[in-house]
Formats: sequence, structure tokens, C-alpha cells
Amino acid sequence: MTLDEDDRQRRLPAGRKAQLAAYVAETGQVTVSALAERFGVSIDTIRRDLDQLSADGVLVRTYGGAVSQSTLSRVDRAVDVRLKMEEREKEKIAVLAASLVEDGSIVMINGGTTTLAVARNLRNHRDLTVVTNSLLVPPALSPSAVRDVYVFGGAVRTLTLATIGPVSFRASGGSELDISCDLALIGVGAVSTAAGYTTSNLAEAAMMREMISRAARVAILADSSKFGRRLFAQVSELGGADYLVTDSTPPPDLLEALAENEVELITPDTREGAPEADQDPQ
Repeated sequence: MTLDEDDRQRRLPAGRKAQLAAYVAETGQVTVSALAERFGVSIDTIRRDLDQLSADGVLVRTYGGAVSQSTLSRVDRAVDVRLKMEEREKEKIAVLAASLVEDGSIVMINGGTTTLAVARNLRNHRDLTVVTNSLLVPPALSPSAVRDVYVFGGAVRTLTLATIGPVSFRASGGSELDISCDLALIGVGAVSTAAGYTTSNLAEAAMMREMISRAARVAILADSSKFGRRLFAQVSELGGADYLVTDSTPPPDLLEALAENEVELITPDTREGAPEADQDPQ
């Protein structure tokens, strides 16, 4: 193809989309402005192209650009990318997890897109105390649902918009306050028979382990894409949780191991009477 032909092809919608998809796949991550300049079209046109390619499953739309599907094979992904992944599954898990929360209780919630969905589904609860390391959870909570909200201090991991630090608070005199909760809602990156619950970051794993140690009950949240995988840092063995909340039944070996460790499996099938997800816009 000559340069003139190539230029004409770029400006034809179907041809441009095909070349755009190929370019994103090759580059991995792109911005709208860079694509508009490369393909000689407006930013609005590129946005429409990306929206269509995202709807077709060719790439994943992010704020200000897009990433290729192959890029998603990385363990660590920015929060705006992960928000686009397994959205329906996360919403199912969030509804089920919210049903475990009792009015007037103290709940610890770790950072993550699944737990963020849980926070949004607590809108019908009342008088909750929520403690979290996520910067996204507090604004997602309905003011009518919470009595108090606390955020653990520490360094902010910009990839996940969550703090990494001790699960503690200090009194004005400097002494550490003893804290505990009724329920810990912990989203993890992988679940396996041998390794239990794991995540990709060592500091996050340590924080999640401490949340678990301070909880009367523990619910692990993980969609079915995370079954049979093991990541870098162990959060807990299987028996460290009271519940595994997920979107579908695990494979037989994991199902058997959960039963042996007395972990209650909660899925849409086991909770057929669970309330439907609230679809009101945020």
C-alpha cells in the first residue's frame, strides 16, 4: 500500500478502526490526543472509535485513552483499567457481600474495585462504621448509611489509590489504640487450593492480613477469573476466611478444599433470594 493509499485508508471509518486497533495492540497503552494526531482526525472521532472498539471487546477504554487486551495480562493494573473488567461479576459479588453487613456494625474494607462496588451497595444500610485503606471507598458510601468513616494512614499506592501502612490509629498521646471490627471485606487477586488467598503486592498483603486478624468474621471477595491462580504474596490460607463470595461455583478441587476448611461459599446460586443490585446512577 502506498503512503497516499495508507492515508486515505486511515480516514475511512472501517479502515481507520482496524488500523487503530492494530496500533493499540502493538503499543499497549495510548492516549486519545496521540491517536488523533497520528490518524489525522478529531479527538471526538477517536473517542467514538475507542468506545466502539471497547464495546466490541477489542480493547479496554480508560480515562483519556485505551489499553490493549494483551496489556491486561499484567498482574498490576491501574484502577481505571480494573474498573472496566468483570463489571457484572463484581456487581453480583458486591450485592452478596453487602447482604453480610449488619446495620450498626463495624466493617473493614480493603482497597480494590470489587470492594468499591460493595461500598456503593451499602446505601440501604444504616449506622455503619467503615474503616478502609481505599481513597475511593469514602466518597462511594451513602451519607445515610454511615455513622463514621475512617481511612488508615500511610503511603498512597497510586496504581490502586489505596494507602499502604499499619492497620492502626494513635491517640493524641501517641499510644496505639486497640481496634477491631465485626466484618472484614477483603478483595484478593487470586484463590487456589495450595496457596489460599494471594495478591501481587507484599505491602498490601501485610495490610490485608492485619485487617483479617482484627475481624470477628472475614469475607474474601474474588470473581471466578481468579480461581486456580497464585500471586506473589499470600494474604491468608483458605481457612482464614469465614466466607468466599464469588460469582460462580469454583472448580471441584477448590470447592472440596473450601468445604474441608469450613469456608462458606456464597454465590448467586446459593443466595437465590438475595436482593437485586441497585441500578441507580452514582
